[in-house]
Formats: sequence, structure tokens, C-alpha cells
Amino acid sequence: MTYAAGRHFLQIPGPTNVPDVVLRAMSAATIDHRGPEFQELASGLLRDIKPVFGTTNPVVIYPATGTGAWEAALTNTLSPGDTVLAFETGHFATLWQEMARGLGLHVDFVPGDWRHGADPDVVAEKLAADTAHRIKAVCVVHNETSTGVTSRVPEIRAAIDSAGHPALLLVDTISSLGSIDYRHDEWGVDVTVAGSQKGLMLPPGMSFNAISDKALNAAKTACLPKIFWDWGPMLTANERGFFPYTPNTNLMYGLREALRLLYDEGLENVFARHARHAAATRAAVRGWGLEVLCQDEREHSGALTAVLMPEGVDADKVRAIILDRFDMSLGAGLGKLAGKIFRIGHLGAFNDLTLAGTLAGVQMGLALAGAPADPRGLQDALELLQND
Repeated sequence: MTYAAGRHFLQIPGPTNVPDVVLRAMSAATIDHRGPEFQELASGLLRDIKPVFGTTNPVVIYPATGTGAWEAALTNTLSPGDTVLAFETGHFATLWQEMARGLGLHVDFVPGDWRHGADPDVVAEKLAADTAHRIKAVCVVHNETSTGVTSRVPEIRAAIDSAGHPALLLVDTISSLGSIDYRHDEWGVDVTVAGSQKGLMLPPGMSFNAISDKALNAAKTACLPKIFWDWGPMLTANERGFFPYTPNTNLMYGLREALRLLYDEGLENVFARHARHAAATRAAVRGWGLEVLCQDEREHSGALTAVLMPEGVDADKVRAIILDRFDMSLGAGLGKLAGKIFRIGHLGAFNDLTLAGTLAGVQMGLALAGAPADPRGLQDALELLQND
């Protein structure tokens, strides 16, 4: 095995690079999760996690990946046979609706081309037609990690309200929380789903539900089976600074440090940094003569950019060359996009020079793979970075 000098560039859209200060925080000795030191840690986190969601309501922390938080959102608010409205915006939206079906829910799944977000007009039409209020929840992926498309959640909330429909709004922010502006309370979201391994700059293994009062009321009558995911025992234990089962203590140490980093930078500055890096990445893609997968200027992701390869160019070959020659990992195309796109992650602990190195590696790899790679691409990105 040949030693590769320098650091590996992990430019997939999650898990992201974990800052050294977060890694060091996680290396602390494990403590008694029934003792006063843990109680102080947990109480502080349960308070301090709220601003990143934009909520003053409870946020539940699970020792699980984001998929678990999906299940928690569904099982705590819905009953067998309920109908949910969902949108085919990409691979993860598809997986979420498959989970809903597996749990015994009916899913009205609106087809999509994986290049646009959930359509607020379709939300309004569907809910206006549902005069019997059979639809109990609208499920939306805020930032679709497989496509780099961000759905317009405030407009979706407005569409629900315009229809006068009581459906809950459940939103997946697994790849947007801490990277893209998000406001649980202001946007009228009922359950926000999130994970630790992307904008929160932690390893995988921690997930979240932010919960509205309306969702808490729905949980009183929801009948889907749940034990591990049950909000009731979790919220009761959380009131005292504890958990009903063993928590992931060392990830909580890391979360405390990650939140400090986000709040020290300022969330508005964090979101602006991500938007700026996304704009520079899109400038590079277009300068190379390639196409950004997302087709709506209002829906470009601040967390990642999906790059569509020309006909006859294998995106996975490009990725393999870049990994072999430049020790950089890029995101693969998922589902129906396999081999057709690669994804550049530009979220989390990320700065201008990291982006410049990333784009330089992509440009060299494209050239080696025989794909379009006009050198103006990198230059266009650098000019945006230095002049913005």
C-alpha cells in the first residue's frame, strides 16, 4: 500500500470533515450518564441546540442516524392507514416515502425529474382537492442530498395555509441544517428531521426531531408502533437533563463544541459562506462547459453541487480517477443518477482555499477522464471568491 502524502480531501456531501477541536472534545473520558456532570452537559445541549433549528420548542436527540429520525417523525405523529403527501425530488425523498409505506401508511407520491424541488403549487392543488382531509402530513426534503436541489419550504407552508388544510408539515434537513437558512418556528414546520454528520460537523450517529406544539398534540393520538422512537419518555427524561436509555455521550461532547463554532461564526455568516462557496462551484461547473443538475435558480443548494456529465462520459470513472490521482472523494450519483452525475460537497468545516483545491482537483480529473474541462472553470470560481 503506497503512502499518500498530505491530507485526504473528503468532498462528499456528508459525512463531512470533522474539525480538530470537535474531535478533541469527543476524546474526553466517558462519564456516568445518570450523574450530575452528564445532567449539566445534556441540559445545556437541549437548550443550545434550539437556535440552529430556529425553534424555542423541544428538540429530541437520538443515538441514531438520520434514517432513525425519519422514522421517529412518522411514528410519533401518524396512525396506520393515514395518507401522507410526498414528492419525488431525489433518492432520499424516495427512501423516506418507501419507509412510510413500510410502516403501513398510504403515500401520495408526486413524480419528479430529480432536477426540481417540491412544487408549492402542487401542494396547494392536492390539499385543496382533499376536502375530507385524508392527507395527514406533507413530507418534504429541504435539501435533497442526491441532487443538490433545495425545496422552498416557506412557499410550501404558505400553500398548506392557503388550502386551509390541517396536514402536518414534516421536513428533512439532514443535509441543510447548519448550512442553509432554516427556520422551524417561523416557517410553521411541525417536525424537523436532522442528522449530525453534515452541517453540524460531527461523525454519523446522532439525529434530531424538532417538534411543534401541533405535532406534540398529534402524538397524543398517533397509533403507529414505537418504543425506541417514542417522544413521550424522551421528553419526560429530558426535562431533568437525562435520557430514557443510554445516550451517545461522546458525540454530545462534540456537538457542544460544534454548536460553539457555529454560534461564534454567527448563523447568518455560516449560511452566507455556504451560499458563496456554492455560487463559486456553479461558476466553475459552467466555466468547464458542464451542466449543474438543479434547473431552478431559486433552488440551488448551498451544501453541495451535483454535476451532470455529458452523454458518453461515466461520472464514476471521473470520480475514480480523481480519487486515485488526487486523493479526493466526491459523491456518487445515487439511484437513477448513478454514473450520470458526481456531487461536490462544500459544507461544514470549509473555507476558500479548501474549495479552490477541491475545484482544481476536479478540473484536473475531468481532463484526465476526457471530459470537458475548460480551464476557465477554475479561474471563474477563483475570481468570484477573490472579488466577493
